[in-house]
Amino acid sequence: MEINNEILLQQIAKAKKGTQSAFNFLLDTYWKEVYGFQLKRTKNEVDAEDITIQTFSKAFHKIDLFNEEYKFGTWLITISKNIHHDLLRKKKSSISSKTYNDDNNKLHNIIDSTPSAEDKIITEQNLAKLLRDIKKLKPHYQEVIQLRYFQEMSYKEIAQEINEPITNVKVKLLRARKLLAEIIQGK
Repeated sequence: MEINNEILLQQIAKAKKGTQSAFNFLLDTYWKEVYGFQLKRTKNEVDAEDITIQTFSKAFHKIDLFNEEYKFGTWLITISKNIHHDLLRKKKSSISSKTYNDDNNKLHNIIDSTPSAEDKIITEQNLAKLLRDIKKLKPHYQEVIQLRYFQEMSYKEIAQEINEPITNVKVKLLRARKLLAEIIQGK
């Protein structure tokens, strides 16, 4: 990936200060690279996306440890590799419980496309288009959007609800908002 090194270093410095736009820039710039890397390794879109979210979550949480002498993309790929190795180790140690959990998760991932009474009210309030666009997102993105913007939960409450670290919730919301914006703009 070719990007002006000076601009990249400026964005990393801003991210180290906690600037949200810098995190967005880094996520947008490196998402495809990390996701593509994991897709080749896992050969599974869901796993690749989960690992990519965890990679950015961990990288953003530890951004202060990044050494500018190295390439940022390489640092992200290294984090991504380590997360994948950790997940493989965990899978090997809990094969019997995984089968049971997979069966339960399949039940939660069913998408109900029929509009509820609430959907009809929202439609009358000119929000139907937004809801249709949200339903185009993957279920885990729909869930964080729903919890954050419709149920008005805090990051901490969402993290407890979906049983993930707060940094993962933040990255998922960043990614969900970006994907939703692309859907709305018709990309």
